[in-house]
Amino acid sequence: MEMSVLQHFLTAVPEATAIWSALLLLALGLLAALVARPERDAPAEPVADPAAAEAARRADLRRYADEVAVAAAGAAQTARRRREQWLAAQAGADRAWQAYDEADEIARRFAGTAVLPEPQTPRTPAEYAARERWLHRAAMAAYSRGELTARQLADVLAHRNGWDPRRHPAEQEIVLARAVRDHRQAGWRAAAERERQAWRDAELAATAARSLAVEAGAAAEAARPVLRPARRPVALTHPLGARPTPASRAARWRPARVG
Repeated sequence: MEMSVLQHFLTAVPEATAIWSALLLLALGLLAALVARPERDAPAEPVADPAAAEAARRADLRRYADEVAVAAAGAAQTARRRREQWLAAQAGADRAWQAYDEADEIARRFAGTAVLPEPQTPRTPAEYAARERWLHRAAMAAYSRGELTARQLADVLAHRNGWDPRRHPAEQEIVLARAVRDHRQAGWRAAAERERQAWRDAELAATAARSLAVEAGAAAEAARPVLRPARRPVALTHPLGARPTPASRAARWRPARVG
C-alpha cells in the first residue's frame, strides 16, 4: 500500500506541475493583453469640425468689430467736443487780444501826456485827501470793469508797489492805465496758452478718431460674411433648339407596324 501511495504521488506531481505551468503562462498572457489593450484601444482625439471653427472665428470677428465701432463712435464724439472747446478758447483769446490792444492804446496815449508839466495845485491836507479819494474811486471802478485784479486793487488801497496817493490825478491816471495794460496783457497770454493747449487736444482727439474709424472699417469688412454666388439653373433644351411637343414624343415612341 505504501508503494501504491508513493507511486501515485510520483505520477501526480509532474501532472500538477504541468497544469500549474499552463495556468501561469495563461495568466501572464492575460496580464500582457490587459496591459497592452489600453494603448491599443485608446480613444482617438476628436477631429476638429472646420465649420464650427469657422463659425467661432466669425463670432470673434463680429464681436471685435462691434467693440471697435463703439470705440470709434466715442472717439468721434470726443473729437467734436474737443474741437468745440478749441473754438471757444480761440474766441476767448481773440477777445483777450482785443482788450489788451485797447488798453495798450490808452496807455500809449496817456504816455504822450507825461511830458506835460504837472498842474499847479496847493499842497494842502485837503488836496492830498482829494487825490487819495480819486485814486481809490478810479481803482475800484477799474476793478469792477475787470481791468484790475483783486491783488492790484489791494495794492492800490494799501498804497504799496508804487501806488502813491499824493501824486496828481493826471499822473495817477497814467499809472492806472499802465496797470490795466499789464493786466490785460497777462490775460491775453494766458488765453493764448489755453487756446494752444485746446488746439493740441483737438488734434490728438481727431487723430485718434480717424485711426479708430479706419480700424472699425477694416474690422467690419473682415467680419462681413462671404457671400457665395448662387448657381444659375441650367435650362434643358431640345437638341434641335425646339421643345418637343406631345405629338412628336408620341410619334417618336410609336411602335412600327409589322406587315
